[in-house]
Amino acid sequence: MSVHSPEIAPGAVTVIRRNGAVSPFESGKISVAMTKAWLAVEGTDAGASPRVREQIAELTQSVEQALLRHAGPDRPLHIEQIQDQVELTLMRAGHQKVARAYVLYREEHTKARAESTPKAAPQFSVRQADGTLAPLDTARLALVIQESCAGLTAVSAETVLAETMRNLYNGISPAELSVAPVMAARTMVENDPNYSYVSARLLLDKARGEALGFLAGEERVASHAQMTEQYPVYFAEFIRRGVELDQLDTELAKFDLERLGAALVADRDLQFQFLGMQTLYDRYLLHSDEVRYELPQAFFMRVAMGLALREDDREARAIEFYDLISSFDFMCSTPTLFNAGTTRSQLSSCFLTTVGDDLEGIFHGISNNALLSKYAGGLGNDWTPVRGIGAHIKGTNGKSQGVVPFLKIANDTAVAVNQGGKRKGAVCAYLETWHIDVEEFLDLRKNTGDDRRRTHDMNTANWVPDEFLRRVRADGQWTLFSPDEVPDLHDAYGLEFSRKYAEYEAAADRGEIRVFRRVQAKDLWRRMLTMLFETGHPWITFKDPCNLRSPQQHSGVVHSSNLCTEITLNTTIDEVAVCNLGSVNLAQHITADGIDHARLEKTVRTAVRMLDNVIDVNFYTIPEARRSNMRHRPVGLGLMGFQDALYALRLPMASPGAVEFADRSMEEISYYAISASAELAAERGAYESFPGSLWSKGILPIDSVQILADNRAGDLAVDRSSTLDWDTLRARVVEVGMRNSNVMAIAPTATIANITGVNQSIEPLYRNLYVKSNMSGDFTVVNPQLVRELKERGLWDEVMIGDLKYFDGSLGAIERIPAELKSLYATAFELDSEWLIEAAARRQKWIDQAQSLNLYMAKPSGKKLDSLYQLAWLRGLKTTYYLRAQSATHVEKSTLRGTDGKLNAVSPVLVAPEPAPAAVSPAAAQAAEALACSITDPDCEACQ
Repeated sequence: MSVHSPEIAPGAVTVIRRNGAVSPFESGKISVAMTKAWLAVEGTDAGASPRVREQIAELTQSVEQALLRHAGPDRPLHIEQIQDQVELTLMRAGHQKVARAYVLYREEHTKARAESTPKAAPQFSVRQADGTLAPLDTARLALVIQESCAGLTAVSAETVLAETMRNLYNGISPAELSVAPVMAARTMVENDPNYSYVSARLLLDKARGEALGFLAGEERVASHAQMTEQYPVYFAEFIRRGVELDQLDTELAKFDLERLGAALVADRDLQFQFLGMQTLYDRYLLHSDEVRYELPQAFFMRVAMGLALREDDREARAIEFYDLISSFDFMCSTPTLFNAGTTRSQLSSCFLTTVGDDLEGIFHGISNNALLSKYAGGLGNDWTPVRGIGAHIKGTNGKSQGVVPFLKIANDTAVAVNQGGKRKGAVCAYLETWHIDVEEFLDLRKNTGDDRRRTHDMNTANWVPDEFLRRVRADGQWTLFSPDEVPDLHDAYGLEFSRKYAEYEAAADRGEIRVFRRVQAKDLWRRMLTMLFETGHPWITFKDPCNLRSPQQHSGVVHSSNLCTEITLNTTIDEVAVCNLGSVNLAQHITADGIDHARLEKTVRTAVRMLDNVIDVNFYTIPEARRSNMRHRPVGLGLMGFQDALYALRLPMASPGAVEFADRSMEEISYYAISASAELAAERGAYESFPGSLWSKGILPIDSVQILADNRAGDLAVDRSSTLDWDTLRARVVEVGMRNSNVMAIAPTATIANITGVNQSIEPLYRNLYVKSNMSGDFTVVNPQLVRELKERGLWDEVMIGDLKYFDGSLGAIERIPAELKSLYATAFELDSEWLIEAAARRQKWIDQAQSLNLYMAKPSGKKLDSLYQLAWLRGLKTTYYLRAQSATHVEKSTLRGTDGKLNAVSPVLVAPEPAPAAVSPAAAQAAEALACSITDPDCEACQ
């Protein structure tokens, strides 16, 4: 008997035939088709086998269930959609030979239809909003598709049009019609990456129709060619309507809109790939009742205007800022893109807080989390001051339950306040390694145990002092304390921490401390690494490098990093640290001869100015954040597209050349950024707490490496080479000051890298062919550089596509591919992560904050993990981010077609998790589903 959704009966679903005719859905025809394929493989006798009949019945039920999840009385199925699902089901069930026979059957019939079917295009009608039918405007459809393919190689407008027409039916709605060509083009991305641009441009046509129609109050369409003239007129109306809707700041209407509209470059709309355009459409463009009325170039200009509000020549600066971001040379962080120029301009990315050790302080901290998260801020909480389990409570003469119950409340608050409904709330809790509750803290992300003491949605990180690593290396003991009895350990770091810590250990031995516990340092370290692998948390971050190299050590202490481990700013009960982020697209600044120095300098100078402006125009949700940001004015300039730049230079990620390039490129960015902040100080004044900072003493980030070395007593091995004129810059900084206490931080850039179409941040290539999942859906991603090279060598064909799917986007096992390409296009899990650490160490010497550094292991072991994280410490890194084990999802072996974005017609191409690889403890084998470190995890987008 058929099994189907109780809400939808199969008889209520219709099927669109290839000729546009509509007929009822019949699962019996699926069974017949499968039986024919089976007989072709196993012979006619198989049809009499009860086993075969039972298998076909079960598979038919699976196909029907999958189809009916996406169908209904108003959502007909297409015959090709049904056949795709049959093929997918056979492959997933392991019947590859039958599936192959079925595919061959489809291809033969497709060829026969092509030979016998008249070439005249079918005629379709479109059902209007009032129910009337109007003829399909095939001329305009063909024009839009032709425009979308213009200037692109290896794409065919005729093929996209034919595929679009194949998916139409009589009575199609305008909304469905606008999506149909997008769906058609996106199925071809795996054949050539340029179809991603075609898909993006077709989606842009849908967005144009929405925006122009909304502003005009009637249906209005325009081709891309027409937008060159229409953009300026549209832009002024867009600003006016946005102000009317109380979504845009009224100040924007006071700009010279004619001048700004004339500066819009319509052709920059053509830069988007499908993932970028879909992300922009779904999550960034302003809308009213789900109708987008903001187009991409208006979006970039709106952001630029929002950042130029306090400039003297607002129009000139807005155009300068617009040119920078619309060209993809630089991109602001997501909160800035969301909110610049709006009535609630919360533009900052990251907030760091310290939680007090009493109920008022704890719940004030949780309340601050909610207020900061509401407007898209990522949070890092320092929980170390909260007393541990068993500590004395003076007010009640009772004993504390420790920090974990309050972390549970903070976790649930992050879930409840989901960043204004635009993305999940995101928070990371930090705890120092000497805290008495640290062992319970390590278990917070486990899927077993008392759920009241678990935080399944909160990120966690260990804040590790150098003294602990010294004890690990010496196989010594480690003492855990409750912070109410050792209050000055929280603020101490470096050699001072080691001295105070030893004094408290002696006090504990004398019986002067009530709550403490001794463990072997190696055992605790081993457990930290075990939980990091099994659950993805807590991350490993290093307290002493963050403080000893901080330019602001004269005015406080860095007690934690942020959500993504790249921000290292001071926090107190009264000051919430704030950082304002943006990233240089390094790939845009590479020529055949290397770095384009002039272009990079121009980009960095303008970017630093934009980030500094964020501080003044920002909407602050809590006074502690405003106080801190105005006093210290930190910004975090980062980079993305590092892997793309290596491709352009033909440098494999795992090579000395890539490490050297990481050094030289970051040196330039650091030099230009510090210089830009100094020039802003000359123009606008130095930040308030500049006197006494390392900057004021002429100690730049490269110089602060020595301070760390002095405290490490030999446990530091860092290359200190340089190539630029740092002496002149030191003198300039001392003379005029710095506008910003901190200038650089490398954030993950997950979303803005999608928008600009490059690899995120400093990440290695994930896979050469895979499906990327984020809040906008699932997207086929193909490495365009690899495809171009394979085409040049005559190696790009259906067999190569099949091989890439089979080997999960890896080239290593594909014999036809030359060793040179295998090295250049090696994927993240094929690299030894030591190369990533070496490159990160070269960058870290130039950065006054930190970098979001993910590490990858295809086959983790305790020895490898220990070696890797001790190397990170020895190389002077301040923080690490996710440990990414081999992904639990793989590319579906049959087809990627029909799997992209929210336009999905059939099941996504992700398969069930595989068993976890061998880990550092036996429990790891049970933790496959707990590996919360997928490269496509949308939670990683909170900073950028």
